[in-house]
Amino acid sequence: MSRLSQAIAEGDGISILVEVEDAAGAGAAERQGADGLAVRRGASAVRATSQLPLLHFGGMFDASGAAADAVVVPPDLALWDEGHALGLECVVRVTHADDLEHALDALDPGIFLLSAEPGSDDDPLEVLLALLHDVPAGKLAIAELHDATAEDVAELERAGVDAVLVAPGDVAALVSAGPPDV
Repeated sequence: MSRLSQAIAEGDGISILVEVEDAAGAGAAERQGADGLAVRRGASAVRATSQLPLLHFGGMFDASGAAADAVVVPPDLALWDEGHALGLECVVRVTHADDLEHALDALDPGIFLLSAEPGSDDDPLEVLLALLHDVPAGKLAIAELHDATAEDVAELERAGVDAVLVAPGDVAALVSAGPPDV
């Protein structure tokens, strides 16, 4: 189990991952209580300033992505193999139930990034909850909901999501939302 999976699986309640652009953003997210970080570029600079688990959105693998603990890949065997060859945990991003089914058949990943299709008119929270329904027990699920509210985070936690990936902002309000009522 990688540092990212371990942090998500072992934490109390839902984990908050924050997508940051640089080391300053990483520091701010860490001070507000983030459980992990995500970057699209500059993983090395963020790693130099933070020891939180680091997820890299990498279309292409490079030295920067190698500074991360995990990498986001589509349900594609070649990219899956490339990420693993670099010693990274592969987080498979899915936007449709068909993607999820394909990933389970071809890759059997331990962790998924559930994402709403960009530009869709569908409610992103509803899309994420529908995708979660098809994630088998024993697999970790991260919901990508950049504009999440504390209520959204509580609903995702009640549904069984392990972590939520959010944009920088008032992370402390999401972290301190407390456990959901059941």
